[in-house]
Amino acid sequence: METPTTINVARVVDQSRLGAFQWMIIILCSLCLVMDGFDVQAMGYVAPAILREWKVPNAALGPVFSAGLLGVLIGSLLFSMLADRIGRRPVLIGAALYFSALTLVTARANSIPELLVIRIIAGIGLGGIMPNAMALVGEYSPARIRVTVMMIVSTGFTAGAAIGGFVAAGLIPSFGWRSVFYFGGVIPLIIALLMFFWLPESLQFLVLRHKSRDKIEAWLKRVNPAVGRATEYVVQEEAKQGLPAIHLFREGRTGTTLLLWLLNFMNLLNLYFLSSWIPTVVRDAGYATFIAVLVGATVQVGGTVGPFGNGWFIGRYGFVPALTTCFSIACLSIALIGQPNLSLPVLFAIVFVAGWCVVGGQAGINALAAIYYPTYLRSTGIGWSLGIGRIGAIVGPALGGELMGLKWSNRQLFLAAALPALISAFVMFALRHAIRDTQMANAKAELVAH
Repeated sequence: METPTTINVARVVDQSRLGAFQWMIIILCSLCLVMDGFDVQAMGYVAPAILREWKVPNAALGPVFSAGLLGVLIGSLLFSMLADRIGRRPVLIGAALYFSALTLVTARANSIPELLVIRIIAGIGLGGIMPNAMALVGEYSPARIRVTVMMIVSTGFTAGAAIGGFVAAGLIPSFGWRSVFYFGGVIPLIIALLMFFWLPESLQFLVLRHKSRDKIEAWLKRVNPAVGRATEYVVQEEAKQGLPAIHLFREGRTGTTLLLWLLNFMNLLNLYFLSSWIPTVVRDAGYATFIAVLVGATVQVGGTVGPFGNGWFIGRYGFVPALTTCFSIACLSIALIGQPNLSLPVLFAIVFVAGWCVVGGQAGINALAAIYYPTYLRSTGIGWSLGIGRIGAIVGPALGGELMGLKWSNRQLFLAAALPALISAFVMFALRHAIRDTQMANAKAELVAH
């Protein structure tokens, strides 16, 4: 039982209002995801210009798309575990500085092999962004709106990807494709500097790792100024020793961990297939590059709006009904994209729905992982789910390039792409028992804490 001089920091955050300090964290982490989304999707937007300038076939860029994602996979696995050891804050700042430099280097590439190597190295830094930004936001959000806040912050990634499309459409005709990467390299440098001065560390992490009491006290007062001094700060959980990834398979988490990995694999396969190849497919259908880029950006516009609607459905009906329905609709919309003789307005509408369900659905998957794993595993849980999912992200663009090389029609291509969305719907339904057990355990822990 807690004494008057003992403060449970997680409870203080859970019962707090969303104040200016937390909004600052939300904005900084959202900006991290904006630059993440911009950089990851930039290659898809500049692809038509590179193909034309370098006079190479479409399939030649398949490995380049996948190369960047291979780097992100490595970064997700490594930096998420590092963050659960040294903290979210240093990893976020370091990763932003790292890929700022590599994005600027990307603008100097002069061949496919150079581009491939640079994108692998750049992706490693990029992999540290999403899991740590999501974990930090979740750990500073009040319990009653935590899922909603995390899903809204996730829109930063898709907003960045959508912004990238409009930036590319504006810059490429006047300044060439390299200007997109110059723009994308300067912005993260600015954001890293803002984080250095204003981004706090996770309170729960500091308590679990027995780190600076002064920082805990100072940042906790920013969350709730009414909180007094304490002789001890606690959380209602404990840190485990050993490699964090091993704990993903302990205490009954094995089945859920594997299903989350499969869900991420299937959905990210679809997400990166659509993001990478839709501009090129539309251009090859006879539309101008400007129109092709805008159709590609529509995937991300749908993905930016999607989490708001999906978050409402999850709050009202729960993760399983909302996301199972979401991925079922994704299956139908993706299959429709490849149908012949679609008018341009209808194509825009279908692509928007696909973006809402696939890209917007990924925000729900990330929020589910953040809720499922405890503090000492949160970055690792999100990062490894995304990391394994990146294998699907690598397969999607590469497989699309191979199928186009085999002269598959657009109809065949998008019918094949609809299958992973159908599998995602079934996997989401299979997670219903694990989600119910997690909700019951969280409710029990809350009762014990009170």
